[in-house]
Amino acid sequence: MSQKILTGDRPTGSLHLGHYVGSLTQRVALQDTSSQTILIADMQGLTDNGHTPAKVSGNILNVLADYLAVGIDPERTVICLQSGLPALAELTMYYANLVTVSRLQRNPTVKAEIAGKQFGASIPAGFLSYPISQAADITAFRADLVPVGDDQLPMIELTNEVVRKVNQVAGSEVLVECRPLLSKVSRLPGVDGKAKMSKSLGNAITLGSDDAEIERAVKKMYTDPNHLRIEDPGSVEGNVVFTYLDAFCPDEALVTRLKEDYQRGGLADSKLKCLLTECLQGLLAPIRTRRARFLSDPAGLMAILRTGTEKARAETEETARKVKAAFGLDFFS
Repeated sequence: MSQKILTGDRPTGSLHLGHYVGSLTQRVALQDTSSQTILIADMQGLTDNGHTPAKVSGNILNVLADYLAVGIDPERTVICLQSGLPALAELTMYYANLVTVSRLQRNPTVKAEIAGKQFGASIPAGFLSYPISQAADITAFRADLVPVGDDQLPMIELTNEVVRKVNQVAGSEVLVECRPLLSKVSRLPGVDGKAKMSKSLGNAITLGSDDAEIERAVKKMYTDPNHLRIEDPGSVEGNVVFTYLDAFCPDEALVTRLKEDYQRGGLADSKLKCLLTECLQGLLAPIRTRRARFLSDPAGLMAILRTGTEKARAETEETARKVKAAFGLDFFS
């Protein structure tokens, strides 16, 4: 297991189908071939929830249960809590002195999120600088591979800039650069057709959704607004239902035939939505059952999180010690 992988999520709500198809299945596979750490990034969750911290603290165990329910094994993957690793905050402080405000403001991912959250001039300092915190997370574990969506590529670029600057200050290779691992499936749109499925936008199907919630969500999905009658030819491009069928229907040949029928005309949107509903209900039913079982034992979940965090602490503290020395601040070492 030569590859070291770091991945994670902000615990601001339960994980959803976008997480599942974009990264969770990938993480399950990677734990057999790599040394993988999953970080529950609760401190980063506060960057836009500082005044409503219960939204973060109240979802930590939900996210952990989501991981376990999809097949993440804490015996093969270290699962740890960001706030339980003080070295990450220390590294963030060091790195903040190497990154300019203008560099953060140019980050396209941050710019898009600031616009989407409509902060205006009231941008929390923590939110503007959270890419520095992500760089601290990645480098603390000396991760050389980071599973991300394409919208997170600017974060990897900034992390490697920090690595090079620290190494320049140190005069040696204290930190290692990382590379992104993109998922095979592109970013999943929300059920409302918006570009991204998001908990904050309310357009997500969570892993804990029951059958009725799934059915309601699928009924709301956009198809082709010009497909007014069954016999009308319909468009597949931009059709959210087909996007989801591509991602979740195991019968690829069936989806291909349905696309052809839809484009010719004669296939009802309701038939497509019925098929998608059945696919998603079949996928999420066992996950939902396992998730509920894990959540029924909060002490067991906390034990898993405590064990993983303790494993991660020594590794992150060693990285912080080296960076501290690079800045000449290791007086008491």
